[in-house]
Amino acid sequence: MTVIGLVRHGITDWNLQWRAQGHTDIPLNEEGRRQAERLARRLLDESWDAVYSSDLIRALETARKAIEGRGIEVRTDIRLREVNLGQIEGTTEEDRVSKWGADWKKLDLGAEPRESVADRGVQALEEIAALHPGKRILVVSHGGLIGQTIRRLVPLGETFSFIGNTSVTLVRKAGDGTWACELFNCTKHLEQADG
Repeated sequence: MTVIGLVRHGITDWNLQWRAQGHTDIPLNEEGRRQAERLARRLLDESWDAVYSSDLIRALETARKAIEGRGIEVRTDIRLREVNLGQIEGTTEEDRVSKWGADWKKLDLGAEPRESVADRGVQALEEIAALHPGKRILVVSHGGLIGQTIRRLVPLGETFSFIGNTSVTLVRKAGDGTWACELFNCTKHLEQADG
């Protein structure tokens, strides 16, 4: 079996402000860096054969911190980027209501369709799994991409909750091509004290 560990990036200032990030390249804030350090401690005793990341800095910084000192190259893949949110990127809910009205979600504001997000997420994971059969691969990405991809790969699983920052989700691809989710949205490492 091939195991893929899906990790959402650490928190950013825009996350705290509830601003739509999408493809906007926002860095981690100090708390996000601490989360990535806690993630690294969690992963310390785990074996990973390869690491992939979205090319956006918040994911790439999380990936690099997660495997720091292991001598593993982080490979970037643009397909692992967050959902492109079109015109709403950089805005809060209040901004959107002010600009487009309370029914702004019904408007075509250039956001990437969910189906397209799932398509590219599944394509990326299938390709990564094919390149590393029987290996353990860490993939650092974004909440929207992870959520849509998991729903497509494991449609009967309970995978509809909010994806937490630096959460770990483990999926396995069996020899018959089927996927299973063995751990979803786990943030136990954030509950531990720094030290």
